[in-house]
Amino acid sequence: MKLTQILNQNRFSLSFEVFPPKTSTSYESVKKATEEIAALHPAFVSVTYGAGGGTSQYTLQIARNIKESLGVPSLAHLTCVSSTKETVRQRIADMKAAGIENVMALRGDLTPEQAASGDRSTWAYHHAVELVRQLKAEADFCIGGACYPEVHPESANQVEDIKYLKEKVDAGCDFLTTQMVFDNNLFYSFLYKIREAGITVPVVPGIMPITNAKQVERAIKLSGSFMPHRFKSLVDRFGDNPDTMKQAGIVYATDQIIDLYANGRKNVHVYSMNKPDVAAKIMDNLSSILGKSL
Repeated sequence: MKLTQILNQNRFSLSFEVFPPKTSTSYESVKKATEEIAALHPAFVSVTYGAGGGTSQYTLQIARNIKESLGVPSLAHLTCVSSTKETVRQRIADMKAAGIENVMALRGDLTPEQAASGDRSTWAYHHAVELVRQLKAEADFCIGGACYPEVHPESANQVEDIKYLKEKVDAGCDFLTTQMVFDNNLFYSFLYKIREAGITVPVVPGIMPITNAKQVERAIKLSGSFMPHRFKSLVDRFGDNPDTMKQAGIVYATDQIIDLYANGRKNVHVYSMNKPDVAAKIMDNLSSILGKSL
């Protein structure tokens, strides 16, 4: 099933993101965790793709298993910045052969070598829009793209960022998913601005439950996300107690999701960090809401 069919349904939905194993030795444990999350029957499960494409084989395996064995629509991530045109063409062919219908098209994180080098002249891909165009030309995928309510770290400002985002949508993105946000007001402001710019595709807000204090620093480093005072107070008060912090983090994420639903968002995407217990608790907190048609 293509995700646009789900995103356009007149009901609330929740989806989860999982990540594949980095090595073969951890494959079975990661596969088990992703299966437990998929067994919660979310709207769909997205499967990430490691920097440089190092986990591409596992991404496809996990996505295919979720779709075929568990009957849950899957969204396979695909990055391009570290790849040649031929490599990406082969990965697209592999996805088609595996029956993957939904692809998240991303530039991807730079490898340490790329980040250190100022020479980009040899890159086959510089931006995700190039991958979107290739996917559109070579296959009939439902294509997702990433967006940044707080501005992409490499953009000069939000006006420039939204201009490039519209270019990506015009190239063929069918929907967008945001980087993690901890303050819903930033998402609402961003949504208004991109609608004013003529971006009309579904936009799914991304929520990350912070269940231990160490995640805060990593989340800020990865996304540059703004941490509201209310959230900082929560971490300061409960961060030293793992069980309490976990409960508080799940409640905070649940509250964000409920607020998003109450303010007109039908679909929310949760960055699960491969934690089935956290995913299950959030689903349980929202059980009555998720069963409700609009």
